[in-house]
Formats: sequence, C-alpha cells, structure tokens
Amino acid sequence: MTGRPRPWWLRLPFLLCAVALFAAWRGAEGNLSALAGPEARRALAELARGFWPPAHAPDLLARLARPLAETVAIAILGLGLAVVLAAPLALLAVSPEVHAACGRRPGPARRALHGATRALLSLLRSIPEVVWALLFVRAVGIGPLPGVLALAASYAGVLGKVYAEILESVPRRPAEALVAAGARPTTALLLGVAPAARPLLVSYTLYRFDCALRTSAVLGLVGAGGAGQEIELALKMLAYDEVATWILALFLLVGAVDLGSAAIRRRLRARRSVFPSSRGEVARWGAWAAGLAAAAVGSARLLDLSPGALLSPEALAGLGEFARRLWPPDLSPGLLRGLLPAAGETLAMSVLGTALAAAAGIVLGALAAPRLSAVGAGREGALRAGARRGVAVLARAALALGRTLPELLWALLFTFAVGLGPFAGALALAVHTGGVLGRLYAEALEEVPEGPVLALRAGGATPAAATALGVLPQAWPQLVAYTLYRFEVNVRAAAVLGVVGAGGLGRELYLALSWFQWGRASALVLATLALVLLVDAGSGWVRGRLILPRSRQSFTSPALRAADSIPA
Repeated sequence: MTGRPRPWWLRLPFLLCAVALFAAWRGAEGNLSALAGPEARRALAELARGFWPPAHAPDLLARLARPLAETVAIAILGLGLAVVLAAPLALLAVSPEVHAACGRRPGPARRALHGATRALLSLLRSIPEVVWALLFVRAVGIGPLPGVLALAASYAGVLGKVYAEILESVPRRPAEALVAAGARPTTALLLGVAPAARPLLVSYTLYRFDCALRTSAVLGLVGAGGAGQEIELALKMLAYDEVATWILALFLLVGAVDLGSAAIRRRLRARRSVFPSSRGEVARWGAWAAGLAAAAVGSARLLDLSPGALLSPEALAGLGEFARRLWPPDLSPGLLRGLLPAAGETLAMSVLGTALAAAAGIVLGALAAPRLSAVGAGREGALRAGARRGVAVLARAALALGRTLPELLWALLFTFAVGLGPFAGALALAVHTGGVLGRLYAEALEEVPEGPVLALRAGGATPAAATALGVLPQAWPQLVAYTLYRFEVNVRAAAVLGVVGAGGLGRELYLALSWFQWGRASALVLATLALVLLVDAGSGWVRGRLILPRSRQSFTSPALRAADSIPA
C-alpha cells in the first residue's frame, strides 16, 4: 500500500532548487542589510536625490546627439557585418537533410563541414559581447571600431545558428520540385527554401538590431565608443543628474527603435507572398535596400570607419599580433585553482539574479496582462476596468524600464548603492532579467485558452483562484522554458559584470588585460567559454527531461531557442 504523496515543497526538484538558491545567496555575498539597512537606505536616497531632476543644461542637451548617433551607428555596422558573416555560415550549418532535399548528397565531407561550422558558431556566440569588446580594444585601440567588431563576432554566431534553424524549419517540397525539374542544388536552396524563410529571417534580424542597440550602448564602458562612455564618465564624476539624462535619452531612443521595428515585423507577418507582386512593391523593396545602404554608409562616415581601414595591413597585423600574444593560455595548476572561486561567483550571480527576476517577473507579468485579469475578474464596473488597465500600463512601463538598460549599466548603478561585489551583479541581473521575463510571462499568460478560467469562475472560484488554477498549469512549461533560457543568458552576462566591480570572471579578465597578462587573459576567456557551454548543456538536459516531452512543439521553435534577449 503506497502512502500519500509528499507535498510539493518536500519533493526533490523543489529541495534541489532551495539548496541551489541558498548556495547562490552565499556565493553572491547576499546581504539584506546592504540592501535595506540604514546605511543602504541613506545611500539609495542620496543616489535617488542625485538623479532628480535630470540635468537639462543646454550644453549637455547639445552633447546628447553625437554619442547617441554613434551608438546607433555601431549597432548598424556591427549587425550589418554580422549578417555578412552569418549568411554563408548559416548555409554551411544547415542540416545535411536540407541539402539532400536540394539535390546535394550529404557525404562525409559535407557532414564534417556542417559539424565544424556549428562548432564555430557556438564558439562565437558563447563569448559575451563585452569580452569580445575588451579583446578588440586591446587589439585595435579605443574607439568605435572595437564595438563594431565585438558585435559582428558575437552576433554572427547567434544569427548564423538561428538562420540555419529557420532554413531547416520551412517546407522542402518547393526545393524538391525544383530539383525534379533539373535545377542545381544551389538554385534549389536559394529559390526553393530561402524565399519561404525570408519573413522570419528579416523579422529576427530586426529583433537582433534592437538587442544590438542596447549592447552598443554599454560597450563604451570598456572603451568601445557610444553613449556608454559618457555614462561612465558622468558616474565617475558623481554627476547623477547627467546620468539620469543619458538614461532617459537611451530609453527614448530604444523605445522609438522598438516601435519602428515592431511595426515592420507586423507588416512582414501580414504578408502572404514571398516575392513582390507588383511594380510598386518592387519599388518599395528597392527603396528599403537603398535606405539600408545609405544607413551603412552614413554610419561608417560618422564613425570615421571604412572597409580599407578595417582590412588594412596595419589593422590585420595588429589583430594577428594580439592573437599571438593570447596563445598559449596559462593553464598552470595554481591559476586553474584560482579560477574556481571566480567561476563560482559568476554562477552564483546568475542563479540568484534569475531567481529574483522570475519572482518579480511573474508578479509584474500577471499585472501587465490585462486580458488575463479581465477573464478572471468577470463583470466589473468602468472604474475597476480603468484601474486594471492603468495598473497594466504601469507594470509594462516598469518592465520596459528594467530591460531597457543593459545589465552592465544596472551593475554600475548598484555598485554605487550596495558596494562592490557579486551581490551588485545579482541585483543588476534581477532588474534587467525581471523586465525581460515579465514581458515574456505576460505574453505567455495571455495566450493560454480561457476555458478553464471560465469554468472555475462558473463553479464559484474567486477571480484570483480561477486565474491561478486555470492559467498557471497551462502556461507552466512555457514559463519554465523562458526562465531556463534566460538563465543561460545570465551566465554570459554575469561573466562580464566584474568589469564594473561586480566580481566573478569578468573582474579577473579585466585585471589580466589591464596588466597585460595575456596568457592569464586567454585562460579566463576559455574558462568563461567552458562555463557557458556547461550551463547550456545542463539547461538543455533539464528542458529535454522536464519540458519538451510535455510541450515539444512549443519549445523547439527557432524563435524560442534563440530568445537570448527580448526587445521592449
């Protein structure tokens, strides 16, 4: 005779999560008094008073345009170069089965090339953008060029992987028909597979531009140009009112770009054909292409960059010399033992930050989902309905603010509030990731079927109980999947937060590069790469065991697999 099942808080998954959170709290040097004690409250109050009102002197407002324009230009050129690199890599990384459908037999050489390309893409995207920027700053000097190269290297890995998965997800019958009609394999791939994937390819590229804009805003913190350089200078001078002005300017800039990008993506989703169907549409395509070319040329002129300067013998020689300095890495036992505490701090920051973000995200996400609350509320008056919509607007604004500023800027602010160390990094991850997860949670909660909620309300359940019992069980696999994906992202982010004093591997790497300890720096890069890949593998195993069997179709789509950052 079997006994009664144990309550959920005594089951193994919950106990393991509790142990992990306790270890993360200790590893990240969690300290409630540092956050809520008298000294912390005074520091936070002083910081808040310094931020308000934002500086609005005419000379400061006149200085906003150039750094903000540089930030946009770095994002445009970095993403453009990433697309140029990712497109051929994606074709090589497409599964051999797709090439077989296009008439090219997947022999051993093709499979080996496919595996090597996938490994290269994994390497490029596993090293965080700020780490790439630190390396390129040492290689080619301070300025916007390292920022462009850092975005190009990291985003080429992301785009190449996602492009390949999108190409693998579209129907292959048109390509098979072209092959049957005598088309060559390359023609079948370009005309039978790529056109159907074009809307998704363009939509995801626009989405990555939103992410690139946020990233380029902080690369200046390590000497890679843009608005981040101005924010770092204002913080060092304790000019918090100027920092507030820069943050507001970035918020407005990112919000405007997000709105434009979202409008373009909606138009792409509304289209049914994959080719232009009229002369007017062909003209619009041509205008878009000309506009993109003009934006790239204008960005290069603004940053004073040119293909000749980028590919000049001096620049290539500098990159080659720097690469030779980084090899071989210092793999001495003493150094490797010293890396373990830094790697532990990085992992603790990511675990604690993700847990705090998930807790805040589910609360704000539920408040930001007005359709969900309306279903659970039943009939209500105009005043209550207006209040509910107002709360949803405020919750969405809070989520947007949290994710607008990248983790590195939040970490910089929290080091001033709670002091240097990994706890500041964990709080930074919590605020930024809370904004990301809150939006994802809100969308997931609003997409579940309404039937169970209505049935519970008809049975006499309260609105809160009907919402909790009728919605959460349906959305639970998707919520867990989003949280695991963001945990993977947070490991990458936590690995660089030490650049601004938040501890972990980033602090050790920054010191090694500052002291010209090239072997130590390359060992730290390899340690970061190993930690990221290990966490990715572990997270993938958890998803495969706990989530995919329950909702395989929902969590194997290219868009979700690539959800490493979500625009506002």
